[in-house]
Amino acid sequence: MKITDLASLLLRLALASGFLSAVASRLNLWGSKSSGWNNFLNYTAQVNSFAPKGFIPAIAITSTILETGLGILLLIGFKTNYAAYSAAILSLLFALAMTWSFGIKEPMDYSVFAFCTGAFLLATMPSYKWSIDQLLLN
Repeated sequence: MKITDLASLLLRLALASGFLSAVASRLNLWGSKSSGWNNFLNYTAQVNSFAPKGFIPAIAITSTILETGLGILLLIGFKTNYAAYSAAILSLLFALAMTWSFGIKEPMDYSVFAFCTGAFLLATMPSYKWSIDQLLLN
């Protein structure tokens, strides 16, 4: 087993769990530890302070759909390259919005740039062992 195989698997699982845990929280699937949808809408409005208020629900729904889809694709390792690039772009957009609205400290504290960089790194991996992608190649 090569170290890149293990790194690829761990990056996929870390990114997938990051997206899926955030979605689970806003949908109250973490029980009392959940943030809930209303808190997520408020936070979305704060992060996207530059966006008109009427766009906030659409931004929240769109990001939830994207995070869910990308989380599942990364978890199972299907279309991993595309999912990883998409995850990197989405998290970069989050980081830029957070930086615009709160300053650089907030995205640094939440490791959004590290998450983004991990997704870009995963997208450059030569292969994705233990994935549906690998099964389809064989």
